[in-house]
Amino acid sequence: MLDILYLDDYLAIVNKPAGWLVHRTPLDKGETRFVLQTLRDQIGQHVWPVHRLDKGTSGVLVFTLSAEVARTLGQAFETGEGLRKTYRAIVRGWPVPEGLIDHALKRMPDDMRSEREEVQPAQTRYATLRRGELPIDQGTFPSLRWAEVQLQPLTGRRHQLRRHMKHIAHPIIGDATHGKGPLNRAIAEHLGRQRLWLHAQSLAFNHPVSGQGLQLASPLPCEWGLWDGFAAAQVVDAT
Repeated sequence: MLDILYLDDYLAIVNKPAGWLVHRTPLDKGETRFVLQTLRDQIGQHVWPVHRLDKGTSGVLVFTLSAEVARTLGQAFETGEGLRKTYRAIVRGWPVPEGLIDHALKRMPDDMRSEREEVQPAQTRYATLRRGELPIDQGTFPSLRWAEVQLQPLTGRRHQLRRHMKHIAHPIIGDATHGKGPLNRAIAEHLGRQRLWLHAQSLAFNHPVSGQGLQLASPLPCEWGLWDGFAAAQVVDAT
């Protein structure tokens, strides 16, 4: 059963678990857990995804109950207009307290079309919430620096947060594509938990039919507490 955060005649918003695919894909034939199919069976209605969260990402995920509403809301999600999305992530290293990543991103190979621009502008704001160290040897350094950050994507590009954090040399821990595999495995072994440490914490937007302002939030997963014993300093109060 999925945790449904909001449901009406037009929208179904859920708390996506980490490790679940949004829908079936031939790229991951062995997976058996899909949010779309589970939600459809749970509420007894067809649903359409408005946006995507990577398999490893947890948190707020929006579906609609019609293709028309999905198209309308999907355009807003791509441009970021009228949306406020907030994520939490655990990254490698100690980023500066806050900043804006303004770095254009090339479309993924399976998303390229001859009639569209291949490179899209992309912006992400970030704030460092706390810093810490894990007792994992890093060559000449006796420990691994990590930080918890708050991320606010101002545009909706595919894998934007993961690619932007890699761009500033602070990849999200557990990211198999943009991070370092041996380091991710060492951290997972030390913590006893393997996942992409990225969580869609909150989402605010106007209802596509009524115009009512909606604000949905998903609490941090319980495994986030694994980092508490290794926190060294609070940087920004996110409350």
